Amino acid sequence: MYSFLNQQVLVLNRLWQAVNVCSARRALTLLFEGHAHVVLNAPDGSFRTFDFNQWHSFSQREPHDESIKTISFKIRVPRVILLCLFDRMPKKEVKFTRHNIFERDRNTCQYCGKVFERKDLNLDHVIPRDRGGPTSWENIVCSCIRCNTKKANRTPLEASLRLVKKPKRPKWRPFVQINLGPNYHDSWKHFLDLAYWNVELGEEVGG
Repeated sequence: MYSFLNQQVLVLNRLWQAVNVCSARRALTLLFEGHAHVVLNAPDGSFRTFDFNQWHSFSQREPHDESIKTISFKIRVPRVILLCLFDRMPKKEVKFTRHNIFERDRNTCQYCGKVFERKDLNLDHVIPRDRGGPTSWENIVCSCIRCNTKKANRTPLEASLRLVKKPKRPKWRPFVQINLGPNYHDSWKHFLDLAYWNVELGEEVGG
């Protein structure tokens, strides 16, 4: 039972958007308190929702291997829950780290436009620091060694270089608190548009 209580459950907000992942223990608590409903993919491809009493009855009618046994009854472990009130998409500002600068610039030198291994890229201040250039999203770009050497302690204009694109702070984006990886539960597939969720979820490198 302990392992079932620690199974991962996908959390949807009231607009049916995937916003988080929690444990089955937390999901059952939300269900019992009336804060969430269970979402189940029906055989015809539609989705059914259940409050706690409905899910309890359903668990008795259709026993499942992934069930938790209490003193008086068994209840199935939910795999997707729908929050009853929460209709916002949680936001998290992208951290200003070396890793995320490489992600923003797609491992591409922002002066010559060529893609490199990260070990062959530097982080360059567009406006040099000794001229008051800040260490910020808007003034740091990826630069290959050749372009970095050519630019030296000058502005791009002075070095006859042109930025591929103007550096910007990445927009706020949805987040999932854990790395979903390739092995998430089948019932989640409908809610995880992989193109929409194509964000780095691994450990960020400080910088």
